[in-house]
Amino acid sequence: MAMRWHELARSPQSGNNHDRPRCESNLGRSAVDRRDFLTIGGLGLGGLMLPSIFGRAIAAEELQSTLDVAMKKSLADAALGAARDAGASYTDVRIGRYLRQFVITREDKVQNVVNTESTGVGVRVIANGAWGFAATNTLTPDGVAEAARRATGIAKANAGMQTEPVRLAKAPGFGEVSWKTPIRKNSMTVPVKDKVDLLLGVNAAAMAAGASFVNSTLFLVNEQKYFASTDGSYIDQDVHRIWAPLTVTAIDKASGKFRTREGLSAPMGMGFEYLDGAASEKITTPNGVVNYRNSYDMREDAIAAARQAREKLKAPSVKPGKYDLVLDPSHTWLTIHESVGHPLELDRVLGYEANYAGTSFATLDKLKDKFQYGSNRVTLFADKVQPGSLGAVGYDDEGVKTGRWDLVKDGVLVDYQAIRDQAHILGQDASDGCCYADSWSSVQFQRMPNVSLAAGKDRLSVADMIKDVENGIYIIGDGSFSIDQQRYNAQFGGQLFYEIKNGRITGMVEDVAYQMRTPEFWNACSAICDERDYRLGGSFFDGKGQPGQVSAVSHGSSTARFDGVNVINTARNLG
Repeated sequence: MAMRWHELARSPQSGNNHDRPRCESNLGRSAVDRRDFLTIGGLGLGGLMLPSIFGRAIAAEELQSTLDVAMKKSLADAALGAARDAGASYTDVRIGRYLRQFVITREDKVQNVVNTESTGVGVRVIANGAWGFAATNTLTPDGVAEAARRATGIAKANAGMQTEPVRLAKAPGFGEVSWKTPIRKNSMTVPVKDKVDLLLGVNAAAMAAGASFVNSTLFLVNEQKYFASTDGSYIDQDVHRIWAPLTVTAIDKASGKFRTREGLSAPMGMGFEYLDGAASEKITTPNGVVNYRNSYDMREDAIAAARQAREKLKAPSVKPGKYDLVLDPSHTWLTIHESVGHPLELDRVLGYEANYAGTSFATLDKLKDKFQYGSNRVTLFADKVQPGSLGAVGYDDEGVKTGRWDLVKDGVLVDYQAIRDQAHILGQDASDGCCYADSWSSVQFQRMPNVSLAAGKDRLSVADMIKDVENGIYIIGDGSFSIDQQRYNAQFGGQLFYEIKNGRITGMVEDVAYQMRTPEFWNACSAICDERDYRLGGSFFDGKGQPGQVSAVSHGSSTARFDGVNVINTARNLG
């Protein structure tokens, strides 16, 4: 959804929640001013009440303690040995420490600060041709061995109901290897006071620029993951992610009308250096909107958001009809996510997964028939290696080395996203390396890798693209959306909309949403800007599965043009 609590939730500040996890606490139920907050903070932030899905609350100074690598290997070997002795033919062990920090503010108030830790071991086995899984937070050789025996017992019980055995694609053993997100500043070591000062400074700047209300938040995640398997891998990984969303609201007091503009930041697989505004790599659109790549000036964006929210109050409502759409990467990521990323998950294609908006229209026969997913300008690729992306890791959660592969090549459907026990269905010898679990206590399963639209091959700027548009709308930022149960019919909104007439941007319009059928939309793609305009967007909390799990995934693109798309007016007439 618009704030990247995608399909699981919206922002904690939003009034349009969708089954969001609630991170309330005694501190968060009544906003406090900065002075009172710092007084409370001095007593320690470890006593907040938290939902169990996030683990126990911890104080900030605890965030950097880690399990010794030798200890993790010893625990893993205990689990591997116990599972083997109990009759497992394959075993993998994931020892995980999951750290999260949320700092949530509104105007001059701190609404909540949350630090959480969740640590434990998950053991997955194959016995008698069936999967079994068990988990424990007892970090002793006896504790993990017992979990391994329990997982093996579950697998043997499952075998009695299974119609065919698991067929696991081979994966090489990598021995002892490690991988880290290439960060320059660990977000978890930055003092909470500095984060609060940043957010309250952002809020103050937005209010001074004309905002009526403003919310700003920091979401910080560190996953310390150790994987071992009977294939001979011992993989230690340290993964970092950051997201700094904001929402600015402007109110016309005379009429009571209000408009919002959400931040244009992208969630990233980076450290705190992402928020170094002085180093921001800015991309300015032809109408003066500033976008960011690889770093983010949160204060500058908040000021622009306040001014643009006020401008939206005066913007005329769009006239419905057919338009050529020029879509900024800050918008396109969500369309890619919904109409390409999810429908090309192999478990949805096969009907094994139907949670969170159903299965997929892109059935296996379409792969055989070389289905025309888009125009010949459209190449959509999956990857788990792009620096700075949310999905970048060295190895997935079943020990497969990650890489990049095409899903749609020159408009033609050529592949799906598959993991080790799915590869044989596609006639493949190896997994695509897109298996993930959001916790040590969750079983890993197929999750979307980064899925992106390749930049155009010809040199083309956004200004050059707009010159060729006679009747169009330029859309910046993501908004609300709706999609059917096979990812075929959909509707998307946005943040900022600008009318294009005869090759020129004439002004802002409001109440815009476009309707699409997935293959028709991608076949309407007539131009894509080159690599100079390529940027990432993404979802920080993408929901899937039952019980539900969340993952983080990026989607990159350059600005793209889609011809003859139906636009509707979303304004409600209250009489």
